Amino acid sequence: MADRPLVGYIGLGIMGRPMVNNLLSAGYEVTVWNRSEPGIAECIEAGASRGTSPAQVAQSTDVVITCVTDSPDVEQVMLGDGGAIEGAREGLIVVDMSTISPDVTRQVSTAFANEGVSMLDAPVSGGDVGAIAGTLSIMVGGDKQTFDQVGPIFDVLGKTATYCGSSGLGQTVKLCNQIVGAVNILAMCEGLILGAKAGADMEALVMAVSNGAAGSWMMSNLAPKILQRDFDPGFMLKLQQKDLRLVMESAHALKVALPGAGLVHQLFHGLEADGLGDEGTQALAKALERLAGTQISA
Repeated sequence: MADRPLVGYIGLGIMGRPMVNNLLSAGYEVTVWNRSEPGIAECIEAGASRGTSPAQVAQSTDVVITCVTDSPDVEQVMLGDGGAIEGAREGLIVVDMSTISPDVTRQVSTAFANEGVSMLDAPVSGGDVGAIAGTLSIMVGGDKQTFDQVGPIFDVLGKTATYCGSSGLGQTVKLCNQIVGAVNILAMCEGLILGAKAGADMEALVMAVSNGAAGSWMMSNLAPKILQRDFDPGFMLKLQQKDLRLVMESAHALKVALPGAGLVHQLFHGLEADGLGDEGTQALAKALERLAGTQISA
């Protein structure tokens, strides 16, 4: 692979578009494809080339990155009609940065391996803020030599890229990350709701907690949004629910009890029933507000 490989990028959502912009800014030539036009148009305007299908993107590039919603979406753009595997050739590298089932990851990886293609599962954490700033945490499973080859690309997209082991283990570590993150959001919202009910100065509360032992990314980044009643998504509630579904499936298969993650999953179900799936994960505060009969605001 050349020092500056040609990159293909499939999936131009909240995360994909800024990641493509960062690659372009770093001097990479990027060919993009998306299932809807708006994402493509934005990337073309920034300097990317238009791909006609996942297969054509794979055929014309050295490293194909995918970042789509769920396991069936990865299977479709990778292995379906016109999928990347139809443009596969020996030496191509595929990097899936979606968050999907570890089992599906291994199945897709095996299909590509049969074509002489090495695949990495490389889900990310950091939300749209990290995607824009290029400070994502990237959790990678697959062949270690391939991980080393793709390292310069990971350096553009993230602050850290951690090799987690064989195929599927990047996804497993991401699911562990989602457990910690989801329960952390609940803890943050519970702290805010108690303070709001008691009449505390909420901005002072957030500052004090953020600078102490209970400080967290959630408290520093999501709590201020809640105070301003800003529920626009950095990461959509419905996508967090998808991740928690994968968490609970893995927990069921491994016979692991995850009571905290299970509780957040159920609270999010209630918000989805109210049509709030497209809001950010900080909307979890709304579920607690209903239970407490009060509202969190500055």
